[in-house]
Amino acid sequence: MIRRIIRKRRPAPTLTGISLEEELALIRVELMYGLRVDREEYLRRKVDERNEMVTRMREREPAEMLADLRGSLERTVRPTVVDLHSRRQARSHQDPEPA
Repeated sequence: MIRRIIRKRRPAPTLTGISLEEELALIRVELMYGLRVDREEYLRRKVDERNEMVTRMREREPAEMLADLRGSLERTVRPTVVDLHSRRQARSHQDPEPA
């Protein structure tokens, strides 16, 4: 059924295409949420995002972009330090309660 749907899809604008993975994801969204995804609008948005990324990359040095990425990752993912030795001791000191 999915192969039939993919074969019948409308041709994409010539600027860029929708990959098979993207098409499957769009079909999944349509089926799961009962939405209709406008493929042309999706492609326009994809092109706009690509152009914006190209513009950003031209204006900045690679080291600066890497520092920004590292900073955003550090803000997003807080490292969790777990002391395994103390956790093992705490478990060994806890005796199971008799039933």
